[in-house]
Amino acid sequence: MNAPVGIFDSGLGGLSVVDAIHRLLPEESLLYVADSGHCPYGDKPVEYLQERARVIAEFLLRQGCKALVVACNTATAATVSMLRERHSIPILGLEPAVKPAAAATRSGIIGILATAGTLRSQRYALLLERYAPSLTVLSEACPGWVEAVESLQLEGPETEALVESHVRPLLEGGVDTLVLGCTHYPFLRGPIERIAGPAVAVIDTGEPVARQLKRRLLELGLLTQSSVPPPALSFFTSGDPNRVASFVRRVSPELKHIDRFPA
Repeated sequence: MNAPVGIFDSGLGGLSVVDAIHRLLPEESLLYVADSGHCPYGDKPVEYLQERARVIAEFLLRQGCKALVVACNTATAATVSMLRERHSIPILGLEPAVKPAAAATRSGIIGILATAGTLRSQRYALLLERYAPSLTVLSEACPGWVEAVESLQLEGPETEALVESHVRPLLEGGVDTLVLGCTHYPFLRGPIERIAGPAVAVIDTGEPVARQLKRRLLELGLLTQSSVPPPALSFFTSGDPNRVASFVRRVSPELKHIDRFPA
């Protein structure tokens, strides 16, 4: 079925998910909404996030999307159940990769780097209960990380210090596995891995959600069967398209159309 897949996040972070989906499903058209004008999501009330999700989902559905991916851990926790109640198409969310981290750890101590909104959610508590009941889990909210990515400050002394201030306590707690529980955080992987060192595994959620999307589309007979015409790959932002255009084209060159999100 040659209809697009809609993807949205609080800002630029979900481009890490777009990249994974495009690599696994190169024939699928993708429409991405970066809600940068309302970023960050991590400190917003649930009601506010649900209203943003409603507006964005309705926009993507008007574009004919056959599936939606909520490419944001905070928005998943706050909105995915509501979206599934309102809409009949497949709607996938993201959760911190606790299950693969539990399988990877040797010390039995894993660290979760996420937003405060994700860490205080019931979905996160249930995730730990299900997949890490016998492990020591150290959770760290990371204020400022999303803003660093949104302002394109991915490297440099200030970014390094900001990252270290949240990674170091987990390392001192004995973690051997770090979970990037926000889609913005893979864009800080360079400083994260330098600070953590080669003995610490760093895990994110882009590839697992891409695989899950492929399974769901295949089950429902919704996979695109032909790349003729070529897939449409579009980026919309509630922020300033001109400010992020070069970054978007650098990290996701497959996104050809860049425009202002109209709401």
